[in-house]
Amino acid sequence: MSEFQLYFVLGKDHILDYANGYDHILFVLALCAVYVVSDWKQILILVTAFTVGHSVTLALATLNLISVNVAWVEFFIPLTILVTTVSNLFRKENLFQTAGVQINYAFALFFGLIHGMGFSNYLRALLGKDQSLAMQLFAFNIGLEFGQIIIVGIFLAVSFIVINLGGASRRDWRIIISSAVAGIALMLIKDRIPG
Repeated sequence: MSEFQLYFVLGKDHILDYANGYDHILFVLALCAVYVVSDWKQILILVTAFTVGHSVTLALATLNLISVNVAWVEFFIPLTILVTTVSNLFRKENLFQTAGVQINYAFALFFGLIHGMGFSNYLRALLGKDQSLAMQLFAFNIGLEFGQIIIVGIFLAVSFIVINLGGASRRDWRIIISSAVAGIALMLIKDRIPG
């Protein structure tokens, strides 16, 4: 296995590790809750915006160009999830076909910066003192992106079954997903309040 493949797999597996990466998965679900299968292009842009955001701070923190307080980052991650879900719950239905959806792109990019800082300790531990960081960071981020696309694919398949085959409304599906994710985010926030 090449070094690129190794870091690609590490990135993919890290995002798909539901035991340790569930907060990241929850954020992707919160971002996608307002979309359906026919919105797949918007979702790809959204996921890529998130990857760009976390790639920037992941690189900066891994290279020790910025220093982060891990306790605060771990607190802010579920807070980003909660803000996204609350936005989903209070957004008017007609905004999904207009520029109103653009707020999700801003959330994805900005909140990706916070999530990237959360990944940095994990990646720094993997990299050690290796000097060829650029390729490893790139491969890891591509792996994360691929993992996110898998999560989105599963979410869209379930959405299709629930909405198109099961007859649920898009609004009800959005409310159910956003409310469930918000509830989990609130528990995470309570557990992660820095002491």
